[in-house]
Amino acid sequence: MKLLTYRIGRRLRLGALLGDSVVDLNRGYARYLWEERGEDAPKKLANRALPPDMLSFLDRGMGALDAARVALEYVERLDESEKTGIAHKLSSVSIASPIPRPRKNVFCLGMNYADHVLEISKTRGTPIPPPPKDLPSPFTKPPTAVVGPYDPIVHPRVTEKLDYEIELAFVIGRGGKYIPEEEAYEYVAGYTVFNDVSARDLQFDVGVFRGKGLDTFAPMGPYLVTKDEVPDPHRLSMELKVNGEVRQKSNTGNLIVKIPRIVHLLSAGMTLEPGDIVTTGTPGGVGIGRVPPVFLKPGDVVEATIEKIGTLRNQVVAED
Repeated sequence: MKLLTYRIGRRLRLGALLGDSVVDLNRGYARYLWEERGEDAPKKLANRALPPDMLSFLDRGMGALDAARVALEYVERLDESEKTGIAHKLSSVSIASPIPRPRKNVFCLGMNYADHVLEISKTRGTPIPPPPKDLPSPFTKPPTAVVGPYDPIVHPRVTEKLDYEIELAFVIGRGGKYIPEEEAYEYVAGYTVFNDVSARDLQFDVGVFRGKGLDTFAPMGPYLVTKDEVPDPHRLSMELKVNGEVRQKSNTGNLIVKIPRIVHLLSAGMTLEPGDIVTTGTPGGVGIGRVPPVFLKPGDVVEATIEKIGTLRNQVVAED
């Protein structure tokens, strides 16, 4: 399934993509309980089994995922006239980040593609480090950095070197600690597209957290694609364009440290929880690595696409 968080009016709801429509999973499941199973109080039962928001949904685990599949299959069988209030045209809703407000910081990795290691090493004039034995250059971004797949990227006044980084991110669906590599995928709910927006002057002069943690510096989405839809997350093409020009083009197979080892190392001594977001690093082609460097400016449109998952499309705007 392609799960998403959508907005109609002021409320955010959990949905799933069905053709060119968005199905409200909670309401679809309530209708299913009422019509197919004759349940009393279907709304209450639906809220318990399949909550209307992504974080609560992930907290429920496999039971909620099974209920979501039932709801989606049920709605797909309905006539169009019966879908009112349950299915909405994709063009009529606003899509937010799959997890609009993470409970804690986003876990991020740097230097996890060899060509990006090379370009940053040349830029900084430092030796190329050996392949990492642990997590490569870990850092975090605060929840306030997260924005949706089509929201603006604000060019803050505090930087003159705004840059982009396409990344594959995965979301934890089951809590755990000291997770063995061979069991890692049991703890992954699915995958999404992430843009690790970076203020390079702050990053290199002040620190990574400051340079990468500013507001709107974490566009993600448009969907949380469940892991059954992505049998091998290390065989996905990825591409980032700025104003239609390809800047980054690679494949997730080029990751130095793969997802099972990331999960294993990250969970060593630290509990991972449902809804935790982990990004896996960016390939070469970032703005600071070009000769001469090219940075984002207001008006630029950044499109980040990963095969089987979707595309982010964010315009850069000047800070008020």
